[in-house]
Amino acid sequence: MARHTLTVPDIGGAEDAEVIEVMVSAGDAVALEQGLIVLESDKASMEVPAEVAGTVVEVLVKEGDALKEGDGIVVVEAKVEAEVEAETDNASAASTAEARPEPAEKPAPEATPQQTPAPSPDAGPAASEQDVFVPDIGTDEAVEVIEINVAVGDSVQEGDTLIVLESDKASMELPAPFSGELRSLAVKEGDEIRQGDLIGTMLGELQSAPATAPDTASGTTPEATPEATPDAIPDAMSGAMSDAAPVPEPSAPALSLAPTSAPVPPQPIAASSGKDIYAGPAVRRLARELGVNLGDVRGSGPKGRILKEDLHAHVKRALQGGDKAVSGGAGIPAVPAVDYAAFGAVDTQPMTKIDKVTAANMHRSWLNVPHVTQFSEADVTALEDFRQSLKDEAASRATKLTPLPFLLIACARALKDNPRLNRAISADGESFVYREYVHIGMAVDTPAGLVVPVLRDVDRKGLWELAEETADLAARAKERKLKPADMQGACFTISSLGGLGGTGFTPIVNSPEVAILGVSKLEVKPVWDGDAFQPRKMLPLSLSYDHRAVNGADGGRFSTQLCELLADIRRLLL
Repeated sequence: MARHTLTVPDIGGAEDAEVIEVMVSAGDAVALEQGLIVLESDKASMEVPAEVAGTVVEVLVKEGDALKEGDGIVVVEAKVEAEVEAETDNASAASTAEARPEPAEKPAPEATPQQTPAPSPDAGPAASEQDVFVPDIGTDEAVEVIEINVAVGDSVQEGDTLIVLESDKASMELPAPFSGELRSLAVKEGDEIRQGDLIGTMLGELQSAPATAPDTASGTTPEATPEATPDAIPDAMSGAMSDAAPVPEPSAPALSLAPTSAPVPPQPIAASSGKDIYAGPAVRRLARELGVNLGDVRGSGPKGRILKEDLHAHVKRALQGGDKAVSGGAGIPAVPAVDYAAFGAVDTQPMTKIDKVTAANMHRSWLNVPHVTQFSEADVTALEDFRQSLKDEAASRATKLTPLPFLLIACARALKDNPRLNRAISADGESFVYREYVHIGMAVDTPAGLVVPVLRDVDRKGLWELAEETADLAARAKERKLKPADMQGACFTISSLGGLGGTGFTPIVNSPEVAILGVSKLEVKPVWDGDAFQPRKMLPLSLSYDHRAVNGADGGRFSTQLCELLADIRRLLL
């Protein structure tokens, strides 16, 4: 035996996280990764798991304590490896003996009991029904199921798409974690699910059998010898066992797509008196302050626990009155409903989640941001000649060199030299936040709607690296394979309509960014060089900015420098 003091792990820098639940007591047997306590910080609740298996000797904390990383939680007496293996063997032998019961009144055979043959090593892993859950999808918010790709009874291969989810910013496919047959499906199109929710059950090959765990209720491990038979059990023990409630057989472990430390899938919380609702004191206090009935809130934490984030989301939905993307605001009257069918045949198609979110975001930005748009033209004749000269090299690299990588590099330089366009306004409106990084979003038109993946640290990347990255992001956007993290953190956005035509447009600032660049179709124009008109390739640019953070002079300097960099890319070396 060896004693270990288990401590609070890295909890993301949270200080004074409150203990809202103690899940074990002295004398309890705990398995590896079993929950010990639940902590609640200002931002989230988290379950702290056991790092070793064994018996709890002492609990060092109580509900209401404030802990930080490194503080002691419990003292566990852990079994050494040899003891664990011996107990596992004994438990396995006991399970084998109990699997062959005979009537109690039948006398024990005098001959040596026949042993159950061991499975052949060539038989392969046994098939088992296993639950499949929603993995980490980069957000704690519920996302909509927009497509079901399989049906009950289908045979699927590992990696085949089961369902497609659509969050506020992206669509994503959830693949099968192993090959097998789909036995049940727990979701349907239109459902809103989140990390840890059940997708369905599959019959497939169990890759690894779990070790026999101690009886966590009593803290003891069944003891038996390979020769033990039911008839060898003393009568008194047999009577006690027959009077006791039947012990359920352990089921096959549920296979989750989430990491092994992921919380138990959340379950809907029914309305009740409040005593049987799974929530900590801090959450209950907040619910009282907000006037929220916890019975109406769906918990997303471990074991269905209601978190502060669940309360905030519930209140937000109530205030919004649903998911209507376009509505009146700030006293603006709503657009009256129109019966379009009265004028002819119509075909009504539901908006995708991305369409709804885009509409809501653009509406919010247009109402809250005082927009100004400056127009300019960049002479990209030399740049285009240079780009065309690189076609063979681009082909050898199996990529396509478009004008976008050049625009990205030029914008990154201009943003570094004009930091007012690379800042944001704080939420309270009292300060400016200057970013020291340059992440640039690029608008991509997809069948599901407009999405804006983000290229990070553009100022530190070269032309070919950006060419490959933009091609990859555009392809993943159109295939609905972007993750929410791929579309977060932008400082500035480029929206290019160059392939579609037009001489200019006024892009809407993607708040909380303070500027966006619109790019229209390149056109050959006669330009006076002092002696004669020369044909030059001119690229129309439209810079929209938030006039609270960027004034006309700031926008003018940025636009002028951007045009100079695009006209002579040698300036990027200076």
